[in-house]
Amino acid sequence: MFRWLTGKDDRPPLLLKVRSSTTFIILTVCTAIFTDIFAYGIIVPVVPFALTERAGIAPHDVQYWISILLAIYGAALLVTAPFCGWLADRSSSRRLPLLVGLLALAASTVMLCVGNSIGVLAAGRALQGMSAAVVWVVGLALLADTVGGDEIGQVMGYVGLSMSLAILLSPLLAGVVFEKAGYYAVFAMCFGLIVLDILLRLIMVERKIAVQWIPEYAPKGEKARQVAPTADNRQSVATIEMDGDLLSSTAKPDNTTVPKSEHDAVPVPAAEAEVWGPPDQSKWYNRLPPVIRLLASRRLVSALWACFIQASLLTSFDATLPLFVKNTFGWNSIGAGLIFLPICVPTFIGPVVGALSDKHGPRWYAVAGFLLCCPFLILLRLVGHNSMGQKVLLCALLALIGFALTLALTPMMAEITYAVVAKEARHPPGYFGKNGAFAQAYSLFNMAWAGGCLVGPLLAGLVVNASGWPLATLILGVVSLVTVVPTAVWTGGSIFKKRRKDREGAQAAGNAAEV
Repeated sequence: MFRWLTGKDDRPPLLLKVRSSTTFIILTVCTAIFTDIFAYGIIVPVVPFALTERAGIAPHDVQYWISILLAIYGAALLVTAPFCGWLADRSSSRRLPLLVGLLALAASTVMLCVGNSIGVLAAGRALQGMSAAVVWVVGLALLADTVGGDEIGQVMGYVGLSMSLAILLSPLLAGVVFEKAGYYAVFAMCFGLIVLDILLRLIMVERKIAVQWIPEYAPKGEKARQVAPTADNRQSVATIEMDGDLLSSTAKPDNTTVPKSEHDAVPVPAAEAEVWGPPDQSKWYNRLPPVIRLLASRRLVSALWACFIQASLLTSFDATLPLFVKNTFGWNSIGAGLIFLPICVPTFIGPVVGALSDKHGPRWYAVAGFLLCCPFLILLRLVGHNSMGQKVLLCALLALIGFALTLALTPMMAEITYAVVAKEARHPPGYFGKNGAFAQAYSLFNMAWAGGCLVGPLLAGLVVNASGWPLATLILGVVSLVTVVPTAVWTGGSIFKKRRKDREGAQAAGNAAEV
């Protein structure tokens, strides 16, 4: 009955070229991420109402419970992400886990919609966090499988754009719809998106499935993984990637595909490179789980730390900004939604930043982002009373913060793939298993992001409650500044090793010129 949708051995599925195209896969994953973030964000402007009118929470405890509900989401994401990555890299299909995650999102939305006690609302947020783990881990791994390392920065720009659109539209639309049509109409928007998401995920065909009808559709993630050397290429050039690996360093032969994103690679004679064979199981580090071997890369750990800080900074506004503008300017739920507009508009340049990151490397874009973010966060302390000038100042500072965070977020999301491709390129085929390690790498990303979603609301919300808005903005600014150091040192590979190799290369070139 559904052969037209799934195909069979002698007949491909209907419109296979379109359904398995890079554009359609990117559209499907970005829609999944948009839906997930939209479902997360629609409760931001309506949760004070849900807590006071439906769950019976006292008004003076609302800030506390907002922070707790946001933190529950982050905690569930944190716990679930590593299991999702482990299962996804052992699954023959990315689509099935995506559908399971979508069903979990639908169930969580129902709970949040009908919940009339703090327990039901908390359980709904926990299930929502679990569904988000599936969507982010599997979705980003699917993108990495599809485009590989060469274009992942630009693709992550589109991911960041979809995320930012959801962050922008969810509180905005929720505030307007809640004001005009009531509580349940807010969740009706979310259910409509879930239906659209289901259709896209059913229609999409992964390239690893489409390859049986279209042989040239071998996933780029697989192309980036290496093949064993032959007798014809053992005398050619090998490459060692300087990614700060703490475990081992194995050279790769000349017939490998080196992604353009590997900016810190240097050639060495093939005579110095080992001939590859199967991974040596006698070495203790080859017996470690892939996720542990990934964490041996200081480059990857640095990227995860940067993503953790990004999530902390973004979600700190979720916990504090709506109540701040309500208390300072007397704004209603529509105003609480509109105040996120200045943060999100600059993220439309995300694909451009990603493309530049693919071309030039992610290091200095990310460093500039965190560095610029610091003073603008601290200057938020200047907003403290109700006047037109203060409103303009707040919007201007939030717009500059949004621009700075975009400069950092897109390159660092792409850096996860850059680091994994670099690590795979330095080891024998199958080092991370037959499906590679993209899903497990992005499960680590999700854990870092979830940790930020857990810490950000609690830190900002509790500091605002205890010591006020000025101290909270100061702490956020200092945290952004501190993050500049590991980002500058390890993003794109160790800057110290790069400079040493540059000096050695220049010295060798000088010696050759003298001869």
